[in-house]
Amino acid sequence: MRGYVIKRVAQAIGVLWAAYTVSFLVLDFLPGDPVSAMAGAGADSGQVDPAQLAALRHQYGFDKPVLAQYADYLGKAVRGDFGDAVSTGRPVTSTLADALPQTLQLTGAALLLAVVLGGGLAILATYTSQRWLRQLLLSLPPLGVSVPTFWTGLLLVETFSFRLHWFPAFGNDGLRGLVLPAVTLAIPTGAQVAQVLAKSLLTALDQAYVETARAKGAGRWRVHLRHALRNASLPALTVVGLLVGQLIAGSVVVETVFSRDGLGRVTAAAVTAQDIPLVQGVVVFGALIFVVTNLVVDLVYPLLDPRIVVASGRKAGFA
Repeated sequence: MRGYVIKRVAQAIGVLWAAYTVSFLVLDFLPGDPVSAMAGAGADSGQVDPAQLAALRHQYGFDKPVLAQYADYLGKAVRGDFGDAVSTGRPVTSTLADALPQTLQLTGAALLLAVVLGGGLAILATYTSQRWLRQLLLSLPPLGVSVPTFWTGLLLVETFSFRLHWFPAFGNDGLRGLVLPAVTLAIPTGAQVAQVLAKSLLTALDQAYVETARAKGAGRWRVHLRHALRNASLPALTVVGLLVGQLIAGSVVVETVFSRDGLGRVTAAAVTAQDIPLVQGVVVFGALIFVVTNLVVDLVYPLLDPRIVVASGRKAGFA
């Protein structure tokens, strides 16, 4: 088990390093002059005092070779220092720390709704003996995946805010203000969970161990939840870990639609202002959340299926 954990932690560190490196290279190869944009001169650096441009390049390290910049920024990032945001002058870590709780609240609520609703839909669809009801329930996830998130958000605002006045349309107004954004973000995520779990359950219900449990007198509900669901949940758990990144990306759209303060709006503003330190900080923070979530998923795997640790140990032994 210790070797399994060490291997997963090492992979998580590697993903973080790769995310930082790719974001650095992409931002470095973007066309245009970021220093001129920071000085408010767009692409025409002739409108700004050359001494001011030189001071900005020196302040942000843009006067150094690319490899030296990378080594300098990476060393600071390891210590949690991403510099100052150009648009506000505040430290990047402070800006992200202020916005992160609202985004985590939104994505956490959306993930909980997605797992509960998507899992419940999959269990009900595979448990019912009514063929027409099964087909109806199984047709809902593809519809949920195909509907654009911004359209869902606008429809919910129109219906439940402007017409019924049940929930506020905009802002971070406590729990009531969280309902519509969380539902908007949860619909496509829950639909994907339902698709994967339903397919895995249908496959598991055809296995020999399920027939053995039935032959021993186990009821349908016991067979479904205790025997089939435990094995079928592994692929769905993998999908949930991967969907965390999708939730964080979707929060950009949802927070914009509902005018919520959070990491999504910070990202949109940073990209618009070409605020390179802030954009890079957002990328690394997003990767960190994604990596931590998938690390937790990897550590939960052995609890559901201890054979995973054994198989991992055998592969390491052969290596």
